[in-house]
Amino acid sequence: MTPIRTERLILRNWEERDRDLFHRINSDETVMEFFPFRRDRAQADAKMDEMRAEIARQGYGWTAVEIAATGQCIGFVGLHDVEIEPILPAGAIEIGWRLAPEFWGHGYVTEAAAALFDYGFETLGIDEVSSFAVANNNRSTAVMERLGMRRDPSRDFDHPSVPDTHPQLRFHVFYCMTREDWQARKKAAR
Repeated sequence: MTPIRTERLILRNWEERDRDLFHRINSDETVMEFFPFRRDRAQADAKMDEMRAEIARQGYGWTAVEIAATGQCIGFVGLHDVEIEPILPAGAIEIGWRLAPEFWGHGYVTEAAAALFDYGFETLGIDEVSSFAVANNNRSTAVMERLGMRRDPSRDFDHPSVPDTHPQLRFHVFYCMTREDWQARKKAAR
């Protein structure tokens, strides 16, 4: 993957120096509030290796986000293949994010995601990008709305990967942006 630069950020593949941060954001109770799992160090290292290989293989995935001025990795924002039948069939692409809490509220996810929409629609030729979150995850759904994604209640769903031990995390709300939505948004911004 060729790194993507924004005004303040660099979106890039994972590097060895990112392991501590990656483990921290995958085990932190606040960051993982809406997930039914936490990763120990070995699990986080394995997941980061998997993500790094995916990005190298296909040119996109859960990309590391670095503050350009400092070189500090703050988490990830990325485009990712997802399949959750019948809501998201094979070939669907989602956008998602996870940052360390001290970097919340600075507009980093919005800035990175806007660049990834450009990359996805212009370079990868994606027709639709989806995003979904636990229904009461107001921080994530607020980002989706700031990005111009539209809510589609007809596609809300109970996530099949959420175990019965966490019923409060099962119901997910669905947002999407089509290529046409993105083009209209870009045209209106000019």
